[in-house]
Amino acid sequence: MDQRQALMAFGAISQETRLRILRMLVRAGPSGVSAGAIGEAMEVSPSNVSFHLKELERSGLIAVRREARSMIYSAEYKALRALIQFLMEDCCAGHPAVCKPAMAASC
Repeated sequence: MDQRQALMAFGAISQETRLRILRMLVRAGPSGVSAGAIGEAMEVSPSNVSFHLKELERSGLIAVRREARSMIYSAEYKALRALIQFLMEDCCAGHPAVCKPAMAASC
């Protein structure tokens, strides 16, 4: 992940509802959650949840797939790992062993 991609990701999750949605999708696992269920859980209107989901999708942190008439959203774990690695790549002034516990705890 380069700096531009990291800035897009951080920009997407710098809003409370989007951060809550992302955390919900991380907890849901690869099976994901329908847009309707996300809206209900977040207590926001369908248009509002759609706006937030588009921002998260544009940042690459979530993916969407169609199942029948539903749009199912899921976390992009590869992108999330890349974001964590971006933050940790210069960890501890060249002593990565110091950061191993933090990296292990994140998973």
